[in-house]
Amino acid sequence: MIKPLVGILIVLVISCGIALAGSQGSIEGNGLPLFLICASVAFILHWIVFVPSFILQTEHYFDLTGSISYISTIIVAYLFHPDMDARGLVVCALVAIWAIRLGSFLFLRVKRDGKDRRFDEIKTRFFRYMFTWTLGGAWVFITMAAGLAVITSANQVALDGFFYAGIALWVLGFGIEIVADRQKANFRRNAQNKEKFITVGLWSLSRHPNYFGEIVLWLGIAVVALPALVGWQYVTLISPIFVAFLLIKVSGVKLLEKSGMERWGEDPAYRNYVASTPSLVPFSGRKNIQ
Repeated sequence: MIKPLVGILIVLVISCGIALAGSQGSIEGNGLPLFLICASVAFILHWIVFVPSFILQTEHYFDLTGSISYISTIIVAYLFHPDMDARGLVVCALVAIWAIRLGSFLFLRVKRDGKDRRFDEIKTRFFRYMFTWTLGGAWVFITMAAGLAVITSANQVALDGFFYAGIALWVLGFGIEIVADRQKANFRRNAQNKEKFITVGLWSLSRHPNYFGEIVLWLGIAVVALPALVGWQYVTLISPIFVAFLLIKVSGVKLLEKSGMERWGEDPAYRNYVASTPSLVPFSGRKNIQ
């Protein structure tokens, strides 16, 4: 019980620090920085949905809640900002498109599969599961912190090279993520591939191309936001770093690599795939192993 509670406290302290930093330069809504108001949305929604999720012992709505949190945060920012500029509006659109696509994809996948194995043990323990949902709120807020800073900013900057470079990065990352997810879904849909690992398409270039795409698209959002940031708001540039850390060290690559070794670690073909294919960035350190 102690560790999850300490984890929740640490997550909230870090999030509060980023929220205060991002509030510099933010317009106000009802006497409070709009950035701070928006920062609370994801946590509130995750805690609300956590209660029935624990009672019913289900993880089916975890990813969906994340997507709804992104969209709700954007709606709140749009409604309370009296004069959002083109940069902010575009970031709103990019975040919404990504959230709708990924949220619906993950929700339908867990419904089809019946469960998400990552939650098998976690969901039976109240405080550990609460920590997971709190981390989900932090995931939403910190991931979009740089984008949220520009969306809520009182500092309006004309569209420039950073804007177009960031858009290009977002399009590249979004495209990679969509293609990788579809390739894996099609692979799994084939009954002949049951219990097999995917090595085709983008998965021949990276063992986790979908995560690579997600990191790139959030880097794009940060690049778009950069010229509009002021003072302590530069702290929000932690967003793409946080995404990379979370996907590589916490919830994504680390867990799937462990699971892969448990399932196929004795298979020489899988060991060859792991040895010859980069974990994340395509073509990085690639080896030709016969």
